[in-house]
Amino acid sequence: MVRGPRRDGLFAVWLLVRVVRDFQLEPPFPDRLQRRRVAALEARLTSLTMPAPLRRAIASALGQLREPATANPAMVLAQLVAPVRESAGAEAADLLADLVRTTREAGAGAASRK
Repeated sequence: MVRGPRRDGLFAVWLLVRVVRDFQLEPPFPDRLQRRRVAALEARLTSLTMPAPLRRAIASALGQLREPATANPAMVLAQLVAPVRESAGAEAADLLADLVRTTREAGAGAASRK
């Protein structure tokens, strides 16, 4: 992969996906720990150079993640698919779309167990 905004953008998406997936753990992390993880992610992302559409989408996702009780992991990831397609290419967007599908299925399975 080439250096620059495209590479940093993919790295930023990877970091965000790791944090979002942690929101699905059973039992979930305490809200305070989740807020700390989001704050650490925000701090790490400030040093990365990203294309503008991806930067806006990640900022929106972080805004949703700041409230762990109401964050919907599948929705957060779904909002990133189009900006990733535009910024990093179709292959990365397709992988993210598959992850969104898996996340929705996992969320539906957890909801039916409750």
